[in-house]
Amino acid sequence: MGRGIAYVSAVAGYNTVLQDIAVEQLERAYAEIEATVTKAVTRNLLTQEEATSALARLTTTTDLPKAVAKADLVIEAVIEEIGVKIDVFRTADAFAPAHAIFATNTSTMSPTEIGASTGRPEKTIAMHFFNPVHKMKLIEIVRGLDTSDQCFQTICDVARQMGKETIEVHEFPGFVTSRINCVIGNEAMKMVQEGVASPADIDKALRLGLNHPMGPLEMVDLVGLDARLRNMQYLHEKLGEVYRPAPILEKYVKAGRLGRKSGQGFYTYPQ
Repeated sequence: MGRGIAYVSAVAGYNTVLQDIAVEQLERAYAEIEATVTKAVTRNLLTQEEATSALARLTTTTDLPKAVAKADLVIEAVIEEIGVKIDVFRTADAFAPAHAIFATNTSTMSPTEIGASTGRPEKTIAMHFFNPVHKMKLIEIVRGLDTSDQCFQTICDVARQMGKETIEVHEFPGFVTSRINCVIGNEAMKMVQEGVASPADIDKALRLGLNHPMGPLEMVDLVGLDARLRNMQYLHEKLGEVYRPAPILEKYVKAGRLGRKSGQGFYTYPQ
């Protein structure tokens, strides 16, 4: 998600710094962004000049204080664990300019709680991007309790500059899309474990019968079974039994079947 957000940011004309704790991840991310830019040129989505300019606006670093030191906007896309996110933003808060806005790319977590851990709750908000970022048009913009109107409007403007459509969400666990998507995906996983149909046929049914662009099991493989499990556990804690994770999801995560990133989830992928 982080590399996808960096891509749309750089293409939109923003000077962009992509930070990670691992050099190898940054090298992989930059190579993937280069490949996405090249593909955009071949499909006439970008000119060669636009592609070259976008890559020139993108730099990488493992140094978080350095990455945020001159930032107007900090977008976090770390693991979906509230403690990790808070740690990142507390560090960023100490080194980012006072005017900088903090945005968390979360599908379920509380921007209110994150903002309260910093000295700028009025400048903290959630930007829920969708995967793959360069293709998906929506960003859910989620206000925290103290998010200012000015902060919200600025993020709407940034999203439009990135070529995205937005919806406004007042914070509640799971926002809009995750509450619905997690229920659909969880029910699909229950049907697999009950032997109702194969993953391929369940996905085909929702693509062709309900006009979903991607089946729920294809989607969970894309986002990562471990990430979906964390989302389900959080929503189960906050919203009750309807979000209790399907046992097969917990079993697959324990087995290391995490989806595309591990080579196996509900489907098998070449590595």
